[in-house]
Amino acid sequence: MWTITITKKRWKQFAIGVGITLVVVVVSFKMLKLPLNSDINSSIPQSRKEFETIYEHQQRLIDEQRLELQRTKEELTRLQNDIRTLQSNTPRKYPKVKYLNYKNRKRILITGGAGFVGSHLVDNLMLAGHEVIVVDNFFTGRKRNVAHWLGHENFELIHHDIVNPLFIEVDEIYHLASPASPPHYMLNPVKTIKTNTMGTINVLGLAKRVMAKVLIASTSEVYGDPTVHPQPETYWGHVNPIGPRACYDEGKRVSETLSYAYAKQEKVQVRVARIFNTYGPRMHMNDGRVVSNFILQALRNETITVYGNGKQTRSFQYVDDLVDGLIMLMESNYTQPVNLGNPVEHTIEEFAFIIKELVGGHSKVERTDAMEDDPQRRKPDISRAKKYLNWEPKVPLKMGLLRTIDYFRKELERSDRYAANSKKYFESHDLERSQKHYQFDTDNG
Repeated sequence: MWTITITKKRWKQFAIGVGITLVVVVVSFKMLKLPLNSDINSSIPQSRKEFETIYEHQQRLIDEQRLELQRTKEELTRLQNDIRTLQSNTPRKYPKVKYLNYKNRKRILITGGAGFVGSHLVDNLMLAGHEVIVVDNFFTGRKRNVAHWLGHENFELIHHDIVNPLFIEVDEIYHLASPASPPHYMLNPVKTIKTNTMGTINVLGLAKRVMAKVLIASTSEVYGDPTVHPQPETYWGHVNPIGPRACYDEGKRVSETLSYAYAKQEKVQVRVARIFNTYGPRMHMNDGRVVSNFILQALRNETITVYGNGKQTRSFQYVDDLVDGLIMLMESNYTQPVNLGNPVEHTIEEFAFIIKELVGGHSKVERTDAMEDDPQRRKPDISRAKKYLNWEPKVPLKMGLLRTIDYFRKELERSDRYAANSKKYFESHDLERSQKHYQFDTDNG
């Protein structure tokens, strides 16, 4: 009992002591605070000179900060340059290529190698271990088609128009340079004729000088609007020499004539491939041909337009099959023209509904006016290819179309992202402020 009473007293004494201590602290703080406020009040400038002194001091601080910011920016730029240098010196990862010794490895020139078919041929030959040289003027070709090989020791890209002579050492030449879609070759018909005549002369002249084997990429268009069906290589064609397609049709016919003239007179080893409708990834988005037109219209939920009555027929081969055929023809000893195409025939209207089904969406199929000199039937006779090359198409139509649709969908998404980013920029307040700052005079340019 006594112990408890003593403890309670002690707790009371302790509490009283803490309270007194708190009171002393509060009073002391208030006493200390008064001189602080008085110091602040006394530090407020009372004259113009003091204000100017403070302003100059602040300006010096701002200048020092600006200088430090400039140094930081310069250091950042230096670091970015160092990173780029390191990236350029870091070996790029390329697809694994086969190793060929000097006896089996060939130096192969591909004119138009950055185009649709050419870029797939580049991939095939590079993977096989050959040295590949691409020559392209990028009229319809794109550097992005072969960008994954840039920097590889077996690959070289030359920006050159084959209408002008080329001096280079090669073993084989694939002459693919020429616009192949109606909108492209009709855009500049004289240029198209020059590419298929002067360009072919330059290629054959090069082959003659270095004793190289050359493959000329001809076309099914040499048959024109055929009166024979299916079209064998022995058919001479039914072509309008002054029609809108003549620059391409007749240009390719002259190209074939030149090839066999050089073969007969100069002993140049020539191969001629007559290529029928081909489709696949890396097709030009606006090439105006059936496959790209229908796929783009279906992906955008636009009306799928069929020229004419839709009963015209075409045969479509996947690009991988064509590339296999080109390489087989080059490696063969057969010198006459060879059709490379798919003998399975589809009407244009039927093909439009196939695309619509594979893409989905709500597009309608409608007919429009027929195009001038549009061939009504097109189907290759590939007996020669089967007999002399052991070649025929392998990729089913729907499988190839699904791969092509996937490619076009990604390209559209890529272009839409670009358009969206451009829209953000042109609608941004930053641009408005910039225009106000520089006061652009649109009337005077």
